[in-house]
Amino acid sequence: MSTFEDVAQRYIDAWNETDPAVRRAAVDALYSEDARYVDPMAVAEGREAIAATIGAVQDQFPGFVFRLTGPVDAHHDQARFGWELGPAGAPAPIVGFDVAVTDQAGRIQTVLGFLDKAPATT
Repeated sequence: MSTFEDVAQRYIDAWNETDPAVRRAAVDALYSEDARYVDPMAVAEGREAIAATIGAVQDQFPGFVFRLTGPVDAHHDQARFGWELGPAGAPAPIVGFDVAVTDQAGRIQTVLGFLDKAPATT
């Protein structure tokens, strides 16, 4: 992996991939084998669980897409980047940022996700 900007874009691309086999291949290439993803709504440990979490989010928000917002801020082995999730070409009802920590091979080891804006659930 060349840069954290590349890592962040590949991360967003994986979250937008709707084909389960292609998504799993993207997750396998991007994440370390024992990667962990944690946000206020989910905890996923390992590549299989991460790919399943992405699929579950896609099922919950059909037709929505993730987009990077702003620059990727990175140092050492960690990056912080903003994103939004919403219908293509429309304002996003869900906004957040993630912190990704990479291993020595440049693969994502840990993602810590935060929500800045989300629709209320009843």
